[in-house]
Amino acid sequence: MAHNVTVGIDGSVPSAAAAEWAAREAARRGLALRMIHVAGTEADALERDLGGGTALPAPVADLCDGIAAALPGLDVTCEVQPGHPAYTLAAASGRAELLVLGSRGLGGFTGLLIGSVGLRTAARSQCPVVLVRALTDRQDGGAAGDVVVGLESDRPSDAVLEFAFRQAADHGTGLRAVESRTTSHDAYATRAPVGQAEIRAAMAAAEQLRLEDALAPWREKFPQVRVEAEVCPWSPGRALVEASHGACLVVLGRRTPEHPLTGPRLGPVAQSVLHHAHAPVAVVPHP
Repeated sequence: MAHNVTVGIDGSVPSAAAAEWAAREAARRGLALRMIHVAGTEADALERDLGGGTALPAPVADLCDGIAAALPGLDVTCEVQPGHPAYTLAAASGRAELLVLGSRGLGGFTGLLIGSVGLRTAARSQCPVVLVRALTDRQDGGAAGDVVVGLESDRPSDAVLEFAFRQAADHGTGLRAVESRTTSHDAYATRAPVGQAEIRAAMAAAEQLRLEDALAPWREKFPQVRVEAEVCPWSPGRALVEASHGACLVVLGRRTPEHPLTGPRLGPVAQSVLHHAHAPVAVVPHP
């Protein structure tokens, strides 16, 4: 059973931002906060213990103590686990409702999430994973911004839409649904003869209607959420990065492999958004 929000920490500034974001989310959901520091190999952890020191590095221990002091009503645990950060945190996601990681965005990850570790964790997480950037992300919980969700109206994911609508409802924000359409009426517009504007307009209206239809069941389930639907002529990655300005959260999906021998992966859209978005990014696994 998932009874916690889990966050990976290493004492760095990005992981501190992730821990603060995760703590607020756990408190709002009424869940425990599980803070995990991945120590490396079992030999590394054993060597520290035999040396008589604490298994938690001082910056990590200070972060845990600070979170517990700031939110005294929150059930906070802080633990050290051996192993590779990506695989250890992905395994921990099996018992979490949400996994939160820190990132610096715009080209990579720092600290605990060196190189591709953050991407590997997001690709393997069994629950939704949120990557929070330090400094540039909203540190007040993003209450003033909307939730942005990227979707394909011809095959919308219930898991992604439910997560996005619930986040918007719980945080009291609006929801902006963005779909990229770069090969239909815009491509036709470059070839259509002068005087065919009504055809181009009809094609655009049909795409907008298809997006509205995909959102209709969720509007009924979450009538309190103000919804904007936008069909964008840009590529999916660019559309979501542009929409992330001023957003409190960007939500996108990750398809889980159908075949057990197919390795987990993030597509180019998810990688682009994770590197360049101006808001926290949630990656939701779905069939």
